[in-house]
Amino acid sequence: MKPVDIVRLLVLAAIWGASFLFMRIVAPVLGTMPTAFFRVSIAAVGLLLILWVMRVKWDFRGKFKICLMLGVINSGLPATLYSLAAQVLPAGYSSIFNATTPLMGILVGGLFFAEKFTLNKLAGVFLGLFGVAVLTRAGPVTFNADLLMGAVACLLATTSYGFAGFLTRRWLDHQGGLDSRLSAMGSMLGATLLLLPLFGYNAVAHPPASWGGLSVWLSLLGLGLVCTAFAYILYFRLMSSIGPLSSMTVTFMIPPFGVLWGALFLDEPLSMAHVYGGVLIAIALWLVLKPAVVKPAEATAR
Repeated sequence: MKPVDIVRLLVLAAIWGASFLFMRIVAPVLGTMPTAFFRVSIAAVGLLLILWVMRVKWDFRGKFKICLMLGVINSGLPATLYSLAAQVLPAGYSSIFNATTPLMGILVGGLFFAEKFTLNKLAGVFLGLFGVAVLTRAGPVTFNADLLMGAVACLLATTSYGFAGFLTRRWLDHQGGLDSRLSAMGSMLGATLLLLPLFGYNAVAHPPASWGGLSVWLSLLGLGLVCTAFAYILYFRLMSSIGPLSSMTVTFMIPPFGVLWGALFLDEPLSMAHVYGGVLIAIALWLVLKPAVVKPAEATAR
């Protein structure tokens, strides 16, 4: 990995870690639906501008509707669930729970997509969930129904990401097929279309007590433009440079940044539970993501 790729990886982790900070600022003020809707809609506008500047050819190869459907699963649902969690969970908690995405992917693949469970993967899943339990029960935030609801919302969001990963592989052929930047654009449009009527109903029936001030809307712009639109472009650049497996290592780096930003800017309390839970989840990710060892006989057979 070149030094410039390491820098890109660290910058991406810092940006995605900051998304939980921004949601923690916005969601308690605006509520779940406005936060989720503005995030994806601002990101959609940002991606439109980026693709226009980059002169990307708009050729969805007949898969525009599929991109919209994937956007519901990969962007709309997680954005809503994380916005719900951000009302009750510290940013550091949400960022650590987000690291369970590969673990949920293992469960989804084995239960719904005929993927084989291995001992390492099963051990990783159970160890990762144990890490979540340690942070939830022993962390600095009092364990109560709100904390449990936030944790469940985060895990449902990562489960949604797991489904989206397998459905993307099944529905979209990226080998010489659809430009991944167009997939991102279609995903954000699909999420926006899903959340638009829900946001409209919520704004009329249950409007927020306040639409926030400058800090809230600057956080929304950062969430939509930087943490979503720009981050997508940066991630795709990494994918083409170092490959998908190495790019997934960003998962390990997001929680430290999420915890750091929350402690620095929101004065969120820290405890050894962050270390214990984070280390358990990191070991679980290593078990899940490490390449399988191929025996000489198996290699010869291939």
